[in-house]
Amino acid sequence: MIPQSKIEEILNAAHIEEVVGDYVRLKRRGANFSGLCPFHNEKTPSFSVSPAKGIYKCFGCGKAGNAVNFIMDHDSLGYIEALKFLAEKYRIDWPQQENVNIDFERAVKSEKESLQILNNWAADYFEKQLWESEEGKNIGLSYFEERGFRTDIIKKFKLGYSADSWDNFYNAATAQQFNQDILVKSGLVKHNEQNKTYDAYRGRVIFVIHGSTGKIIAFAGRQLKKDDKSAKYVNSPETLLYHKSNELYGLFFAKNAIRQQDFVYLVEGYTDVISMHQAGVENVVASSGTSLTENQIKLIKRQTDNVTVLYDGDAAGIKASIRGIDMLLEQGLNVKVLLFPDGDDPDSYSKKVGAVAFSQYLENETKDFILFKVNLLLKDAKGDPIKKAQVTRDIVESISKIPDGIKRAAFVRECASLLDMNEQLLITELNKSRKGFLTQKEKEWISAEPREIPHEEEVEKIITDENSYTQEQYIAKLLLLHGHKPLENYSNVAHFILEKLHEHELKFDHEVMSLLLEEFRMLITQQKEFHTQTFTQHANAIISAAAASLLAVQYEVSPKWEKKYDVIMDHPDDVFMNDVNSALLYLHKVTIERLLEEAQQELKAAQEKGDESLVSINQEVCMLLKTKQKEMAVITGTAILH
Repeated sequence: MIPQSKIEEILNAAHIEEVVGDYVRLKRRGANFSGLCPFHNEKTPSFSVSPAKGIYKCFGCGKAGNAVNFIMDHDSLGYIEALKFLAEKYRIDWPQQENVNIDFERAVKSEKESLQILNNWAADYFEKQLWESEEGKNIGLSYFEERGFRTDIIKKFKLGYSADSWDNFYNAATAQQFNQDILVKSGLVKHNEQNKTYDAYRGRVIFVIHGSTGKIIAFAGRQLKKDDKSAKYVNSPETLLYHKSNELYGLFFAKNAIRQQDFVYLVEGYTDVISMHQAGVENVVASSGTSLTENQIKLIKRQTDNVTVLYDGDAAGIKASIRGIDMLLEQGLNVKVLLFPDGDDPDSYSKKVGAVAFSQYLENETKDFILFKVNLLLKDAKGDPIKKAQVTRDIVESISKIPDGIKRAAFVRECASLLDMNEQLLITELNKSRKGFLTQKEKEWISAEPREIPHEEEVEKIITDENSYTQEQYIAKLLLLHGHKPLENYSNVAHFILEKLHEHELKFDHEVMSLLLEEFRMLITQQKEFHTQTFTQHANAIISAAAASLLAVQYEVSPKWEKKYDVIMDHPDDVFMNDVNSALLYLHKVTIERLLEEAQQELKAAQEKGDESLVSINQEVCMLLKTKQKEMAVITGTAILH
């Protein structure tokens, strides 16, 4: 059991904008921040973060909560796991459990935790081998130094070495009580055909792969000996921690620089990232030798809309890889490219010319992707009209992926000039391509079953239910904002609201709103102090998410506008009780309307059955409720339509 004081310490330290900011590119809007929601695909930001309230809310998909809720939802963790994650992030000591057995199997609660503990230990082990063992220094460290890596860069990326031995790592790991099942699942050890266990990375230098939040999630081992039978790289398999298509190497180290400069360099390999950091260029990530995936593009888009792809001078390789750039364009990213001379890559060129010249080259030689592609493909056409027609179609296909119509028009105009073709012809081809692209995107929507239009009575029922739920939401919001405030003749405002609900026999029908109400009732019964954060930081994820959702504000009034027109957005303490009384009154009103509708339905059913006794009873109930309805209409100043 985690002490409440420890939970509060973690939540007070975990600033919501910092936690969310590790995953989402946030932009300040007044007192809050906004960004693209990480829980559903969207092009216009509807995701809001409120530092003052310590909450987030997506007004698109409805996700809401505090820092713990966010980590739970985003990383698919339980409540305790999410708390522990935040404790590690903010360097808060995690409480030691009593009577914890040293056995590894009992010390961790899940396979995911086991893998994380193992990865952390393994990274330290490989790093220690690099710096402290004779073999590590003579082979591994020498290799990195020959590549020109400085000591500070080697340590920054936690580079390591695995001894060229059959089972040195395995023996060290089992001595630390890591079991064989977890070691095999991690990919750090393997079984041969004779079922003997051996080190997967033996005789290799180690690249540690960090997730976007800095956790060690995988490893890559580079071969140092010339061996045609052995792969150049050995990589971690897919695990609960690591999905290669969802990760970008170097993102954790690059995030701040990407946001500051509002663009990212995309390279191919680990050493390219490391070399660029050494040259002072930190806004760089790598796809780690794989074709760029949709999830990797989403990771980029959360940080910036501007990408510069770096290529070496291999023409065949460039032509093969530029096809993947269309995916970047399709996601609305602004794509530029840079080509290194003479077959150099970022690693070799940065070492050849030095940090200053390297940075200048990056700045001066970057070109827009569409225009780069035109020039590259035109070289192969060489006056051949058939090849030129194919180049044109290829270019138009790329332009068609760009969501922004103004950008498409600008590229068509410039490409028409470069291709020496009629602009209208390109526009015609673009429209054909664009039409096919949109049709493909809309297939699911077009083929969906049509929704049946509800009958008039059903529409009225939906509206009534929605009105009732809206009133419940509003009262719950008032409880969160003002429930803790003292009130004459009552413990506090929440006590007053609960008494009035009981007095008029009003209840919440919505399950989550009812749960919130019961929590207030329990706190008052137990005479416990509470405030808004009691609910936004509640251990029950449903309660904290509901509280965040109710308290989130989608639109803010500009401070300048508020000052200019002397607008007061928050109700002062002597006015909010008007809102409380009004909300209770209208909940009473919609409750009577709902009960009357139910009674009328029961009356109709009794009449159809010919049950005179039930007819008489329901007629009396309907008359009483209609009288109440008229009284409420007079009080609320609303009209009753007959």
